[in-house]
Amino acid sequence: MLPLPHDRHPALPHLTRAAAPLTREVHVQDEFGQRRTMHIPAERPLTLYVDKRELVTLMTLGAAPELLALGYLRNQQLIDSLDEIDSVTVDWDVGAAAVKTRGGNMDFEARTARRIVTTGCGQGTMFGSLMEQIDSVKLPPPSAARIRQSTLHQLNDAMRKVDSVHRRAGSVHGCALFRGTEMLTFVEDVGRHNAIDSIAGWMWMQGDAPLAAGGDKVFYTTGRLTSEMVTKAAQLGVPIVISRNGVTQMGYELATKLGMTLFGRASQRHFICYCGFDRFDAEPEPERPAVRVVSSG
Repeated sequence: MLPLPHDRHPALPHLTRAAAPLTREVHVQDEFGQRRTMHIPAERPLTLYVDKRELVTLMTLGAAPELLALGYLRNQQLIDSLDEIDSVTVDWDVGAAAVKTRGGNMDFEARTARRIVTTGCGQGTMFGSLMEQIDSVKLPPPSAARIRQSTLHQLNDAMRKVDSVHRRAGSVHGCALFRGTEMLTFVEDVGRHNAIDSIAGWMWMQGDAPLAAGGDKVFYTTGRLTSEMVTKAAQLGVPIVISRNGVTQMGYELATKLGMTLFGRASQRHFICYCGFDRFDAEPEPERPAVRVVSSG
């Protein structure tokens, strides 16, 4: 993950840097009766407080807990601007992330009054009327945000080669933000929602730098593209989303409505472009000749 720009933007919130160990070593026994050592993801609870009011408990690896807290507040639309936040302090001894605002969030109670139960891994709720507000999202036109098939292959390759917790221990999701073929940041967590929220927090912390804008970026996730994931990508202004997994009906319909380009089942040179074909510069693979089976009879 790229360093946070505290020095360039002193007005940004102060963040602790309380990243936790991502894996734990355990002793196991396999089907052959052999005992050995392996690593498992170090899932842990993190309770989010805003001005000393408890909001939610997230199950997380703790790779970037401060960014997770910021991104959660941003994507749930509980905080409108980063200017409202004074600091985020994470203390793993008590499993808490304390967000201090500048002056308080006056409509905080109203914004948290309505909860929608979701399929989110490690989260499970969305606050407020996010689905209704998604109509206000305007993504850049296809002429301003495109992707070539060869670029898609390069992103697949970059995700395959990244040094990851999943490779060592499995059982986690990874999300990345690309500009062209450059991987700007990569986050893994027990759930894909935590990972995209951490990226949202990272983008927010870029201040007015070009990295903060999503219009020229591509979002990549190893998890499925549900309506919640499409909504969060749209809130970041990212017009092109790629997943190693599939797309749900609501995710597809929402992306189509927004003019977003969705790729699923992306692995090595394989993919499916579900919608948003006008952003995609296809370079079709040559068809392989059919294998002729000759009967020995």
